[in-house]
Amino acid sequence: MPKSHYERLAHIREVLDAVLRSQPVVELPEQPPAPRAEAEARDEPARRAAATFLIAGLGNPGREYANNRHNVGFMVLDRLADRLGVQFTRLQHRALVTDTRFRDHKLILIKPQTYMNESGQAVAALAKFYKIDLENLLVVFDDMDLPLGALRIRPKGGSGGQKGMKSIIQRLGKQQNFPRLRIGIGRPPGQMPPPAYLLQDFSYDEQTRLAPVLDTAVDAILTFVTDGLEMAMNRYNGMVGE
Repeated sequence: MPKSHYERLAHIREVLDAVLRSQPVVELPEQPPAPRAEAEARDEPARRAAATFLIAGLGNPGREYANNRHNVGFMVLDRLADRLGVQFTRLQHRALVTDTRFRDHKLILIKPQTYMNESGQAVAALAKFYKIDLENLLVVFDDMDLPLGALRIRPKGGSGGQKGMKSIIQRLGKQQNFPRLRIGIGRPPGQMPPPAYLLQDFSYDEQTRLAPVLDTAVDAILTFVTDGLEMAMNRYNGMVGE
């Protein structure tokens, strides 16, 4: 007897079911989620690119102090501004200020005009104004405990007796957890009082030695901005040229 239309459909369905049952089932593996460390590493460049960095060089305002040992922080900031093609064109919160971008990072460069001992007035006010995270604040200053030609970057610490740093720490609410770049100027000779030594100009020979130190300090600052504190410390801590 000829099969009805519905019987033929049922037969076809049975044949298809049999064919499908005879085929092996292949399960596609699930894509594992990216490990947390990998995800954070991918996000790190974007996080740093979005940050704003405040770079403060310490010194005393005025031509009579321009070449003093105590003004080496200003010298580094001037060299940094030259490298970046900017000038200090405005006065803000008692500091000379300029800003620019470097490889997508925003940099605010400042030279407090309060005289060294009150540097914290300007640094703290500008850090608050620009909402700077302390990890993105870098202070550059002279250090008599390091020989001329030495650089030392540290993530935190006390003032080490440097009165500008002491003022900054006090004005930041006694916070010490911010990076600093110390530029060695050496100890005063003989019985010369430290204040007299600090306010004395670098000699001609010292200026010759100082030039590559300033350039290397600028390299260290830009490395800190683009690659982080650890990289800057590993690469630049020590005597320049050795």
